[in-house]
Amino acid sequence: MSVSTPTTDDLADWYTDLTWTRAALYALVLLGVVFFLAPLETGLMTAFKSNAAVIRTLPFLPPFGDGFTLDNAQFAWNHLSGPLLNSLVMSIPATLFTVLFASMAAYGLTMVDWRGQLAVLSLFLVGVFVPYQAVLVPLARFWNNILPLGKMVAPYVAALPYFTENHAVLVPLIITHVAYGIPIITVLFRSYMQTLPTSLVESAMIDGASVTKIYYRIIVPLCKPMFAVVFIYQFTQIYNEFLFSLTLIGNASSSAATVTLVLPSLGASVSGMDFGVRMSASLLAAIPTLIIYVAFAEQFAKGLATEA
Repeated sequence: MSVSTPTTDDLADWYTDLTWTRAALYALVLLGVVFFLAPLETGLMTAFKSNAAVIRTLPFLPPFGDGFTLDNAQFAWNHLSGPLLNSLVMSIPATLFTVLFASMAAYGLTMVDWRGQLAVLSLFLVGVFVPYQAVLVPLARFWNNILPLGKMVAPYVAALPYFTENHAVLVPLIITHVAYGIPIITVLFRSYMQTLPTSLVESAMIDGASVTKIYYRIIVPLCKPMFAVVFIYQFTQIYNEFLFSLTLIGNASSSAATVTLVLPSLGASVSGMDFGVRMSASLLAAIPTLIIYVAFAEQFAKGLATEA
């Protein structure tokens, strides 16, 4: 496949058609690109600078000579590899369970007619607006006093490779994120399912398909773009969440500490802030969410386009 190269005449025609309005539009687009990419470029440059280079050079300039170092990345990996794994162990199953249960709930609230449907939907809507701060104290008392699930499963969790008894606290933390995420994901799924053609569901019902078979054979394939949207949204929410982790895990020194608990203390000392370490740790912590966005980018775009 050959690629045509712009000729002088093509460039001349483009320059002739260029108006002040179009030039201003191009400049505005370029300014927007620079505005959004400048923080990322600055963070990358700072991540590979020594502390002395950070002080004596502009943030967006690349490191030169002895100002370049990989020690920041090594330090960040040594301190974040464990919390990074803990965050993934918490986020992935919590996201999968939330998306699965919420899609089922939305299917039952949209495609299946039954008495009391509106009342149940109202409860989901109320759950969307419950703030995190309002449930922290009841949450801690429930998991620590009423149902100490972490202590119950601690021996089984400790028997697994890598994990210790402290990691058992991730189990109630996963359940908490699932329970808190189901209302908003259900509402998102329901709004998407309301746009689906009902003729396919009605035809399947006439052919004798059960409610379960309709869900797996028709609804799930049609909702693939929305699955990508809510998976990205919920994974990002859980992975970046701080309050629930702080309430149930307690502190950054725990072997079960997540990224959000450990990250604020990296690079901080009595002598000041090591911005190179802080930037390296921040970029390392952002890698999982970046991978999720890239992996589901196409379906994510389709889901947003359908929602719009």
